[in-house]
Amino acid sequence: MIRIASIALALALVATPALAHDEAPAPAPAATAGPTPADYAAQLSKPPADAQRFSISSISAKHGTYARWLDADGTIHARYSLLLRGFFDETEVTVKRAADGSIASFASRGRNISGDTGESFTIDNDRYRYKGPVDSGEGAYAPGALYIAYVSEIETTRALVEALLKSQGNGVTLLPGGKASIDPLTTATVTANGQTRTLTAYAITGLGYSPFPVWTENGTLFGIVGFLSTLPEGWESVAPQLSKAQDDALATRARTLSASLANPVNVPVAFTNVRLYDAEAGTFRNDMTVLADKGRITRVGPARSVRVPKIAIVKDGRGKTLLPGLWDNHQHFGDDNSGVLLLSMGVLNIRDPGNRPEESMARKARIEKGEILGPGIVPMMLIDGPGPNSAQVAVIVKDEAEAKAAVDKAKAMGFEGVKLYGSLDPKLVKPIADAAHAHGMRVQGHVPRTMRPLEAVRAGYDELTHINFTAMQFLPQSVIDNSNGLDRFYGPGKYLAQIDMKGAEATAFFDELARRKTAIDPTLAIFEGGFSSERGTLGPAYAPYAGIVPPSVERYFKDGPFAERPDVNRATMRASFGKMKEIVAELNRRGVPVLAGTDGVGFELIRDLELYVEAGMSPAQSLATATIIPARTFGRAKDTGSITVGKKAELVLVDGDPSVRIGDVRHVEWVLQGNRLMDAAKLRAAIGLSGMPK
Repeated sequence: MIRIASIALALALVATPALAHDEAPAPAPAATAGPTPADYAAQLSKPPADAQRFSISSISAKHGTYARWLDADGTIHARYSLLLRGFFDETEVTVKRAADGSIASFASRGRNISGDTGESFTIDNDRYRYKGPVDSGEGAYAPGALYIAYVSEIETTRALVEALLKSQGNGVTLLPGGKASIDPLTTATVTANGQTRTLTAYAITGLGYSPFPVWTENGTLFGIVGFLSTLPEGWESVAPQLSKAQDDALATRARTLSASLANPVNVPVAFTNVRLYDAEAGTFRNDMTVLADKGRITRVGPARSVRVPKIAIVKDGRGKTLLPGLWDNHQHFGDDNSGVLLLSMGVLNIRDPGNRPEESMARKARIEKGEILGPGIVPMMLIDGPGPNSAQVAVIVKDEAEAKAAVDKAKAMGFEGVKLYGSLDPKLVKPIADAAHAHGMRVQGHVPRTMRPLEAVRAGYDELTHINFTAMQFLPQSVIDNSNGLDRFYGPGKYLAQIDMKGAEATAFFDELARRKTAIDPTLAIFEGGFSSERGTLGPAYAPYAGIVPPSVERYFKDGPFAERPDVNRATMRASFGKMKEIVAELNRRGVPVLAGTDGVGFELIRDLELYVEAGMSPAQSLATATIIPARTFGRAKDTGSITVGKKAELVLVDGDPSVRIGDVRHVEWVLQGNRLMDAAKLRAAIGLSGMPK
């Protein structure tokens, strides 16, 4: 499930196909076999000339098109096409609406990175039946209930928006599960192509963890704005205006939510009789008491020797473990509600490795002012080159002057580093790294196409992003030449199983990374999902959340593995994933900084820690990758990363013993962030989780 993680519906709605820039270099020959997106597209319908057309674009490029048209009998046809950083979706949809506007039938066919996108929904004799890529089922149909398709959902979302606006505040029952409601957000008057329109934004809740914003005109869907924006052709230019308007409105909602969940405490807080994870010593200590006051840790010691003031708020930790606030070192912070989700998991600091620059820095400022709940953020600006696989939130640069200007802009805006991406001209890596280092900034990233990781490290990378790019050192040049597309996944999936991790080449590579202290951000759990899981099942990262997340989210979690191809099957991919675990364990053994991170919604963090333990780390070593190691790596160790007197009061009380079962870290009960004590159960409930993960 290696995608932008904005939850199921938001993802499917805002994603769509990439069109090449004129200046893009010609792609090298594909390294791995299999049909291309164009092959799948050729099997689908071609929209008629009079079809209504939408562009799907980001701040960096146009990524796709969505077209819809109607038959004489009112049947809706839609053609959805996506090419985003190598991910593709070529799907067509047929929808029939009932008289009340609900979905009478839905059918789709096509293909995406995970496989077939065929899906169907029908109603017959007051029963509904559905079958899709990840699930199937049936049940009694209640009039007015609305099916939300799993694939290419924009047409069922259009129906949902209209039904919600007609519901007079009663909401709409969703099939196969859940209920949605809608609230007005704001209005905006926009102008493009000599036309002016007045639009209204609404927030849909019940689909995921955060309100899902949509823009409407005269009671129907106009467009969606986010990481990727789906807007009528010719109206792409209004995306920044609409984005700011909805972000400002959502921020107001988030302030109200934050105030209800985290009132400041003005007395000391004591966690008594806890098992304490000592990140500095790399061990667990039993029967400890920790005292915090005025946002700082004031006392740490054996329970029998720490005097707890009578006015203190006391949390009895018998049978429980106290951890430093966790770090998610690969978290693309999504919106003003994302902080509640992260805090509910004990994540109090993140490294954001790429986001919409202006919006993300404004959101960081709101957190630091205490206006909304959220973690501390180490922000990185994403820089890429032009081309069909450009990153959707990147600053695009074509030459050295633009590259250096981007680094200067990042510094001026307050970014602490830059993340480089796969379509960047390799000749620009060293100038960018030199400019960034001159500003005191870090350099990390994917490795640009045609370049191997060791070349990137020698040119100035302080850190390699994702385990697959670390593994690129061992792969054939044909994979390296296409590493900004799907070969960055299928190449390692096909070849890594064959690599001897104890051989001379691997040893020399690991030695140099260790000597340079080059950090690695492996995001192992998403590769487990992509290489090892089966479509239609909940993988190990998400199984603990079965039954407690919104139904649409659980469906999303059942998808994600890369489809098998003629040249690489599931067994080979699983064997290659085993080698990925070996690499992480070996780098950790040599003292290379390993930074636990998700590139997902955040749930994947604890699975990463479990995978590290499976690979041979101790639970204490595994926890270090999400506590003291990132604190040291990002220059925050004076304030965060361990439970030490004088540091910020960033404390997480979990029910269980992670020294025996690292997965117990999921069982968060209380979170102390500075002087804000938060009940994790209330945090979970606020973002739609109905209980404690298993």
